[in-house]
Amino acid sequence: MSDDQTPATADIIQRFLFDGSDIRGEQVTLADSYREVLANNPAPAPVQQLLGEMLAAVALLSSTLKFDGVITLQAQGDGPVPLMMAECTRHKGLRGIARTPESGVFELGNDTSLAGLLGQGVLAITIDPDQGERYQGIVPLDQASLAECLEAYFSQSEQLATRLWLAADGKRAGGLLVQALPKQLVADEQVNAEQWDTVVALAHTVKSDELLYLDHSQNLYRLFNEMAVRLFDPQPLAFSCTCSESRSLNALAQIKREELYEILTEQQHITIDCQFCNQQYRFEEPQIRALFDNEPPTVH
Repeated sequence: MSDDQTPATADIIQRFLFDGSDIRGEQVTLADSYREVLANNPAPAPVQQLLGEMLAAVALLSSTLKFDGVITLQAQGDGPVPLMMAECTRHKGLRGIARTPESGVFELGNDTSLAGLLGQGVLAITIDPDQGERYQGIVPLDQASLAECLEAYFSQSEQLATRLWLAADGKRAGGLLVQALPKQLVADEQVNAEQWDTVVALAHTVKSDELLYLDHSQNLYRLFNEMAVRLFDPQPLAFSCTCSESRSLNALAQIKREELYEILTEQQHITIDCQFCNQQYRFEEPQIRALFDNEPPTVH
């Protein structure tokens, strides 16, 4: 992007439909929210770029949430970056993390592809509603890109034709999704397939810089000016961490009290650091003992 170009409005997600067809789309652009995540995840550029793609992808996937809750995208493998995770709430709060090895030092080789960073592993998509049952789908990290892994997930788990294009450059992240809907408007199979092939072919011409720096309406017009596209109002996204003192206490309550008391004996307090936002929660002995006040004593 040249200096005289105006960057696209960022930290928004925008839905669109193709009139006269059973196809929907979403476009997202992130800037401030992406930079806030990176501020808590110092890492080499290839890792930051992949984390940006994860954030853009999970924002796009959040459009499927019809209830209060969180959708999580987690990649776990045996590569130099053992774990990468991004989350988005229905209310469009984003957070993410790239976990370093135990040494805390990244040692990347020349291969900075998806496989080069994450190695062999799995990609999990988890939908966690505030009320109701948790759902998780898992696919192997056996495709060339994150977008292709997600496409495989939709094909296998959701059985919905879905295509994604993702980009990130350490400053901005963006993504485009098009998805076939259950047939309502077009009953003819051949017409339906032709419309889908046309949309995918046009979307496939998108360039990374356009995803990152073009205004949504400009980009969608450039891609689909031959079609009738209905653009909905954009929704804002922002970095938001769901950590809290009560959640941290709940996490401690899952640990055996003998282990917690041993830590208290050694340190006089217990601290929990949020890896997403670096917030630190410190708990003194009375707070820890209160967790177990109503528990029956352990019988040996």
